Amino acid sequence: MKNCNKFLAFALAALALTACGDKARIRGTLDGAAQKQIIVKQLDVNTFRTLDTLTTAADGSFRYDAQVAAGQPEFIYLFYGDTRIAALLLEKGETATVQADTLGNYSVEGSAGSIELAAVDKAYADFLATLDRQQDDPAAMTRTYVQHYRDNVRYVMAHPLSLTTIPVFFERTGDSPTFSQTTDALLFRQAADTLKTVYPDSRYVKALEKEAERRMRVLEFDTQLRTAEQANFPDISLPDMQGQPRKLSEVDAKAILVHFWDVSDAAMKMMNLDLLPVYKDYHARGFEVYSVCVTPDKPEWASAVLAQKLPWINVNDGKGSASPAVITYGVSDLPYSFLIVDGEVYTGQISGVDGLRKVLAQKLK
Repeated sequence: MKNCNKFLAFALAALALTACGDKARIRGTLDGAAQKQIIVKQLDVNTFRTLDTLTTAADGSFRYDAQVAAGQPEFIYLFYGDTRIAALLLEKGETATVQADTLGNYSVEGSAGSIELAAVDKAYADFLATLDRQQDDPAAMTRTYVQHYRDNVRYVMAHPLSLTTIPVFFERTGDSPTFSQTTDALLFRQAADTLKTVYPDSRYVKALEKEAERRMRVLEFDTQLRTAEQANFPDISLPDMQGQPRKLSEVDAKAILVHFWDVSDAAMKMMNLDLLPVYKDYHARGFEVYSVCVTPDKPEWASAVLAQKLPWINVNDGKGSASPAVITYGVSDLPYSFLIVDGEVYTGQISGVDGLRKVLAQKLK
């Protein structure tokens, strides 16, 4: 039993040592602020989460140990009231020493990431301050923004392996992202792919990757619009039941009903049955249905298509609401349908299945 107790004590001590090791230490002084409160916040992608509130000593000194796992550096910010007095990027085991004042001026030692982040933080603060001074001179504000944007592009390209690029990528100018050009998606994609090789578990990198994917979809849509030669509607391409890509622009029909639906909704499944008689009556006259199911569960979708014996074009890429087709057509509510007649989106009013019949009767004579 004594040996067991010794083993248990050793195991607990080792566990405690490991837990203590997953930390980074912050030691600092806030000039002229004895017995004042400092709020410690953690960056949660593009918002702040409060971790703790500290009280400075009589000489303005303070200390805090932040939880930081190996390979997952954390962005920690210190606030005095509403004033941000330090921005830190901490690795496990580091001790960052901060010298700050209540106006937001600070310096940091002992943490390479934090020293680099301080320079990034100052550049952003100087940019915002300059814009504020130029409120009455729109032309000057435009020049300042363009220069700062170019500086940011140079920075992220020159620091491909640094997490200090994260706040640069998510930086905002007023209500809009500083990186607001559609082609910025390529920068986001490259940065996410590179950082992932160094910090595969970082939630900041995962957030950057998610944003890169969103921006790439927007870029693809923009490219489709600019390069479209004949189609007067944005093209989409999704896999059918056999996994073969089916382009909307290649559907050979005079009238095409593009129909977005969800297999998990019983009412939408019933709508398929309502469409079947219309399809049978007008398909031979040039009517086709391009049915886009947004359910991520592809087996459930395939089972429903087979069970209902749906004869039209059935497609599903398994991406749900993140599907490029959903984003391209701005689908927010289901079911959602529109009619294409002779290559043009029909803009007239269609009221239900009966209304669809009336339009088809007029267009498919």
